[in-house]
Amino acid sequence: MMNATKQNATCLQIRKNQKQSEEEFKAIIIESVDEIFASFSNLDKQAVYLHLEKNFNIKKEEIPCKMDKFVDAIEQMFGIGAKLVEMRIIKALHKRIPEFVFFPMKLEIGFREYVANLHIFLLQTS
Repeated sequence: MMNATKQNATCLQIRKNQKQSEEEFKAIIIESVDEIFASFSNLDKQAVYLHLEKNFNIKKEEIPCKMDKFVDAIEQMFGIGAKLVEMRIIKALHKRIPEFVFFPMKLEIGFREYVANLHIFLLQTS
């Protein structure tokens, strides 16, 4: 699990040859989150983004660089339902990058761990 400082540094410190993969990573995360928020019929995704920005200081485009804060915010906003949101985002990410196969060391798939490993995968395949 990456802490927020390391993760923010990862998003900011990009070598030239990794820029495309970094941008791809950010776009994939944002598209997947957006897709899942839109898929809940009883959820106003714009209200969720506004709540994230006002109460957690996370703008939509900052989600990939503030993943730890985003996960904490989702857990506070959705409570026990946060796991469902996280698993749906993982499914949406896998749909976009099917060649990424993740084998966690423990039985439960951790959202933070999945995203961190996807990020590494995309940087290594550039």
